[in-house]
Amino acid sequence: MSTQYDLIVIGSGPGGYVTAIRATQLGLKTAIVEREALGGICLNWGCIPTKALLRSAEVLYLAKHAKDFGLVIDKADFDLEAVVKRSRGVANQLSNGVKFLMKKNKIDVLEGTARLEKGAPAPKVIVKGKDGKDTSYQSRHVILATGARARDIPQAGLVADGKLVWTYREAMTPDVMPKRLLVIGSGAIGIEFASFYNELGAETTVVEVMDRILPVEDEEISKHAEKEFKKQGMKILTGTQVGNLKPGKNTVTAEITGKDGKKETQEFDRIILAVGIVGNVENLGLEALGAKIEKTHVVVDGFGKTGVPGLYAIGDLTGPPWLAHKASHEGVMCVEAIAGKGHGEKFDPWNVPGCTYSHPQVASVGLTEKAAKEKGYDIKVGRFPFIGNGKAIALGAPDGFVKTVFDKKTGELLGAHMVGAEVTELIQGYVIARQGELTEQDLAHTVFPHPTLSEMMHESVLDAEGRVLHI
Repeated sequence: MSTQYDLIVIGSGPGGYVTAIRATQLGLKTAIVEREALGGICLNWGCIPTKALLRSAEVLYLAKHAKDFGLVIDKADFDLEAVVKRSRGVANQLSNGVKFLMKKNKIDVLEGTARLEKGAPAPKVIVKGKDGKDTSYQSRHVILATGARARDIPQAGLVADGKLVWTYREAMTPDVMPKRLLVIGSGAIGIEFASFYNELGAETTVVEVMDRILPVEDEEISKHAEKEFKKQGMKILTGTQVGNLKPGKNTVTAEITGKDGKKETQEFDRIILAVGIVGNVENLGLEALGAKIEKTHVVVDGFGKTGVPGLYAIGDLTGPPWLAHKASHEGVMCVEAIAGKGHGEKFDPWNVPGCTYSHPQVASVGLTEKAAKEKGYDIKVGRFPFIGNGKAIALGAPDGFVKTVFDKKTGELLGAHMVGAEVTELIQGYVIARQGELTEQDLAHTVFPHPTLSEMMHESVLDAEGRVLHI
């Protein structure tokens, strides 16, 4: 195996492995470094296995409500071990798929832990293998795609122990089904786990320090989602803080401080910490190289450049939005610029869709209504409810709505926000509209197939014009 490359990518998550593949397509001799399993956190411990868990919960929900569809299922139940086994099998299958892609594209896989040292024209990459030996590699370019990990807050007493206080890893492979579960944090990760465990029967409490759950989403969407979660039996506490976690033998207590400042100690079987993530910047040698780090994230210029010659960074390592598809897109943009095939446009996070795969699902792209107003836009807003859509009613999923925000002056689609069944699939239509700079009129004149959920996207646009048809 060579020690000389055009590009070395450190980290094989969706940012890293996609970047490596694109690099070989552009004719760059490429290697990728991975210390654990190919596919990174997303594929092995994040996006993919959690969706497998949530699919099991969704099927269980449908089985429980079989009577609503004219079907008879005597007893709907679950086997936790089998649910987890299926999830791990899905992750393993896709990790093996990445191995195949590396081989197909002639990408050298360097197994071990990487660190950087000064070199030219890019930093040297030192890989400590599983045998403990160091091997030095030189490349013309190095791209960091080391991702991020779950955050602890020791000063608030919020520290995972892997037994009673879980991160996403333990929550994905539970040893027991908790009867009483506390989820701290109501972003996408927290809400997805809350949705999964709540459907499987855990008494689930979600605590959020902000004044509403899913705080990055449009306020109307957050309120609707909260209402639906409460209907399903979740207890949701907003404007609330948690601290002083005290694990016992089989349970853990938490001090919960409400909006009124009153403190209450409650006992839970398990607690999931979902209070954000921190970038994996340690032990890479970045400080010695002069790379700038802010709040555990590497600072880049919009094309992945760190300011250190030959060194780039992409994905979760560089800050929000912390999304796999953002990492892949950044990586492709970065390597295309390296190869002189870029389009000269900086990465734009406002065209990155966000998805939460709870029940109901939540999806969005662009500006919320509040953010659009704060930026000074004179806006038009359209809405359309699921209850007005034939396909939604036929699916037995009539709860939810679609919301669109337009610039009244130009007709630009500023943002789109959805809550309800399959909205994580629908949102891409609006992403394409924003990328293609389609206007309100362009969307209004587009033909949407019937009967589909996508018709609600059209109706929301029409509603912004005051000519909605089916409500």
